[in-house]
Amino acid sequence: MRKRPLRILVSDFDGTMTKHDFFDLARRDLPSAAGHDYWQDYVDGRITHFEALQGIFGAIRTDWAGMEGVMDRMELDPALPEAVARLQTAGWRIIVASAGCGWYIERLLDKVGVRLEVYANPGEFAPETGLRLTLPTTSLYFRYETGIDKPGIVRAALERDPQAVFAGDGRPDLAPASLVSPDCRFATGWLAHHFQNIGEPFHPFETWSQIATCLLEKTPC
Repeated sequence: MRKRPLRILVSDFDGTMTKHDFFDLARRDLPSAAGHDYWQDYVDGRITHFEALQGIFGAIRTDWAGMEGVMDRMELDPALPEAVARLQTAGWRIIVASAGCGWYIERLLDKVGVRLEVYANPGEFAPETGLRLTLPTTSLYFRYETGIDKPGIVRAALERDPQAVFAGDGRPDLAPASLVSPDCRFATGWLAHHFQNIGEPFHPFETWSQIATCLLEKTPC
């Protein structure tokens, strides 16, 4: 029997598998002990992207209920479990690549019974110390600037599958999205607007499950 060729989908998490980013909701909704604006420090080039998230997340001061509320408001695509199952049955390897934190990603996926390969920054939450991120220095895909090296993950995927697919929504997704062929590029949010503005082709999507439908049924996306 002829073996089916391996297909790989590398996907961002916040704003891609979910409707909203943990980062945005945490800054808007949760109390913070931060004495200054870590994000502005990053924008001004004084600290790295990882250090900005580490400062912002570590300054969160809320209880477990507060964190659960934010994770619920991220709004994971309700059709995600079925979409993942359909892709995996068809032979797709799905990799989550996130510059966010594995702590909330794993919890949201576990909550709906989804098991995926996840590369994200490690972290632990406690009400007294916030969500403490650590650099994934032992990861195959470590990058000092962001912790997890999304372009490195996509390059590795392309070595196995020259038609590997990438899906994302934000500025950190521009570099990995630019590595794949336009027909294998899915974008929403800021990333979609960017590609529209520069005239680069891509597949738009509103929910992650639409990506699965496009890949499996080869319908317009």
